Amino acid sequence: MTAGLVPPDALHPAPRTRRGTPAGTTAPDADGRTRERVLELVATAGPVSAADLASTLGLTSAAVRRHLALLEDDDLVAVHDAGHPTGLRGRPARRYVATSAGQGELSGTYADLATDALRFLRDVAGPDAVERFAHDRLDGLAERYADRLDADDVEGRAAQLAAALADDGYAASVRPVPGTSAVQLCQGHCPVQHVAEEFPQLCEAEAQVFARLLGSHVQRLATLATGGHACTTNVPLLPTVPAHRGDDVRTRGRPPSGEP
Repeated sequence: MTAGLVPPDALHPAPRTRRGTPAGTTAPDADGRTRERVLELVATAGPVSAADLASTLGLTSAAVRRHLALLEDDDLVAVHDAGHPTGLRGRPARRYVATSAGQGELSGTYADLATDALRFLRDVAGPDAVERFAHDRLDGLAERYADRLDADDVEGRAAQLAAALADDGYAASVRPVPGTSAVQLCQGHCPVQHVAEEFPQLCEAEAQVFARLLGSHVQRLATLATGGHACTTNVPLLPTVPAHRGDDVRTRGRPPSGEP
């Protein structure tokens, strides 16, 4: 779910986009696409301000605030942090994150079916079967990503992993941690978030794969499934375990991932 610019026709519609649409009025479908784009960007970059969104989208701050207000009314976004000054005395910036409902809006319609299937697996074969399933599911992802992570250092591999995750719809990015020799791998969207709320084994297996791919101990600081505004993984930049490729990235065993 990589970020991109909204098509020009969505931002600057022709004077009459259809019969009956007044000049200077955005057609309803374009307005809806823009609002969806705002939600995607909030999920990707949040906490994020209206001014930052406006700059990315090429819209006015007033237009973005209108979309944010509607999304907030629908409980799809929420104000996360009021501690960043705008430069105006006494008026801190409002920064937005996607809510659980907002994440669900981006997640598709199969979460209930997947959750029911894992409940059945747990009831029939026991909790260990769910954990084995979680590891097996991540095997394919690890093998697909291994060839894309060829940087010589942890920081480079973290950036490559974020790009691979973004291509798969995880709205991922890497953010430095000031004053430390670490970065944070942030995932603003998770296709299995609502399943992982009941089955955290999915998150644990993912963190273990990240450790193997990056060649570094990692620590999960927050997940969408537990109420965080993003899945946040702390990645020390000094190598602590060998980076693995190919068959070595399979998730059998429990590599040091910071997970219990």
